[in-house]
Amino acid sequence: MNVAIIGLGLMGGSLALSLKKLDFIEDVVGFDHNKEHEKQALELNLVKKIITFEEVKNYDVVFLAIPVDGVIASLKNLINIPKNTTVIDLGSTKSKIISSVPPQIRENFVAAHPMTGTENFGPSAAVEGLYEGSVVVLCSLEDSGELQASVARKIFKALGMKKSFMNAHEHDRHAAFISHMPHAISYSIANTVMNQENKNNILALAAGGFRSMSRLAKSSPNMWEDIFRQNKDNLLEAIELFEDELQLLKKNIKDENWDNVHKNIESGTKLHDILD
Repeated sequence: MNVAIIGLGLMGGSLALSLKKLDFIEDVVGFDHNKEHEKQALELNLVKKIITFEEVKNYDVVFLAIPVDGVIASLKNLINIPKNTTVIDLGSTKSKIISSVPPQIRENFVAAHPMTGTENFGPSAAVEGLYEGSVVVLCSLEDSGELQASVARKIFKALGMKKSFMNAHEHDRHAAFISHMPHAISYSIANTVMNQENKNNILALAAGGFRSMSRLAKSSPNMWEDIFRQNKDNLLEAIELFEDELQLLKKNIKDENWDNVHKNIESGTKLHDILD
């Protein structure tokens, strides 16, 4: 099985490192619109060689590891791929992508969202084993071709991923709360501090809590602008519900209602009874 990866940053580069270890993968090549990324990917030995976008159509499996708006644009340029080709996107949104797939290649397409990553980006951020042990959400798989669904399952299983299945709308609402809203909050925390504190104070006082909460603000602006745009309605709902919770805590602090402040905090700690 020969694989072409479009997008050689964190997700695509890490995928390439892991795919090369699989015995049923013969060749892993790449393409990136950023020529510096292509150069780095070769220097880091992420892929065997760099190909053109047109050449990806000659490969058995094509991964789209690019910002979600780029996924939609790429799919429109893949309408003449062979019937047996499998195209798998790794985007963090699903509804708009799936609705934008050209009908003639819908069976070729598998909508996937690996629930993994780091705050870093670019080829140098690639990490071998990034996918292992993580969940991959496969959306509306019943609309993919039987061959393509089988190929996707085989690859993600070989990568050591746990598969979860849901429809695209369900996925996007869950992702807004679990992933997209936290990124929006992290960017806002970073901007709030940057607008109030000078650099020396930030360096002197920023400890584990601030670093943890602002870590996501290192994430790629290009990628997250696209995600926020595509999942706007769900993200706004999540932000508004978060604002309600913050306003409640703010009111209790303002009113010096410390019993309710304690209850607010205690309720929040219960999340890690689920996660830990």
